Amino acid sequence: MSRTSGVVTLLAALLLTAACTSGSDDPNAPLPRKAKDDALRWARESTASMAELTDVKLLPDTEKVHFEDCLGKNDEVAEDGRYSLFYYIYSPAPATDHTRIVRRLRSDLTERGYEVTAYREFKNAYESAMLWARNKKNHYAVEADTVGLGEDEPQRFSFAVRTPCLLPPGVKQQQF
Repeated sequence: MSRTSGVVTLLAALLLTAACTSGSDDPNAPLPRKAKDDALRWARESTASMAELTDVKLLPDTEKVHFEDCLGKNDEVAEDGRYSLFYYIYSPAPATDHTRIVRRLRSDLTERGYEVTAYREFKNAYESAMLWARNKKNHYAVEADTVGLGEDEPQRFSFAVRTPCLLPPGVKQQQF
């Protein structure tokens, strides 16, 4: 897959999900619907597209998948199966590439409607960088940052995505 087609795939997935997000503060507003396997597929495609865009490889054995219960304003947990996904995977990209990676992502994501919510480049005893961005339309978030700064850990780069609260298809949404 070419770099352009990877980015187009990522953007198409984001736009499709954006169409079903309410964007409301109403706790009973309709939630976007997505099966867990579809959300995981989207997360894998998104991180792969970010890696391809920045010319780095991913380490498949470092993949971490966290499906989490959605918590309400008062920490209540709905019983309708709603969930959010936090997914990340590492790259062996050397620390000297981390600033280049986040600069490229910042440029590309802002052109595509993302709001950069955190960005840093560090150059002191070690090199590291981080970028967090959120899609303004559907609240999907992407993160990219240096990880493994301890003496016993190799320094790597992490690509991650977070979904908003999603409801499985065919399930009646619980009302509060």
